[in-house]
Amino acid sequence: MDNTLKKITSFSDHAHGDQLRKYSPERYIVHPIRVMETVRKYTEDITILAAALLHDVLEDTPVRKEEVRHFLLDILTVQQTEKTIKIVVELTDVYVRKNYPSMNRRIRKAKELDRLKKISPESQTIKYADIMDNSMETAEHDPDFAPVYLRESLTLLRHLDKGNAALHAEAVKVVEDAIRSLD
Repeated sequence: MDNTLKKITSFSDHAHGDQLRKYSPERYIVHPIRVMETVRKYTEDITILAAALLHDVLEDTPVRKEEVRHFLLDILTVQQTEKTIKIVVELTDVYVRKNYPSMNRRIRKAKELDRLKKISPESQTIKYADIMDNSMETAEHDPDFAPVYLRESLTLLRHLDKGNAALHAEAVKVVEDAIRSLD
């Protein structure tokens, strides 16, 4: 499995190209790797780990779903590939500014919350790890935006309750701790 995850990491890294993390000079891939490693504490399901590594590819890169599918079919079974793609699609934000320029952030986030409530438990589990990683960075590096982001994250976590319960509890604690650190 580790060789498979290395190939997926390489694909995701290549897809993200020269992108860097928002608050550091690190290559973007460090974030999906941290998300995957957090999720890995709770599951060894290759489809979930693969989706964690790929969770931002469709949203943040020019790579399309069919390219991801084609790549995955070389290293996973058809069933594993389809499950991984389903999770990645569920984790891809729909209500983004470029697609809905007339909606303000509050409205877009409310619509995204309604959408995310319906995603699979596997996708919600990855979302918990994603929120944790982003919350820690945002709280540390962007004290002006952090209150907004952390409030939104806590709202998401209060409504996304189908994923791994232990990871959910850990994510709530991380966000609450980050909120307290701003005081």
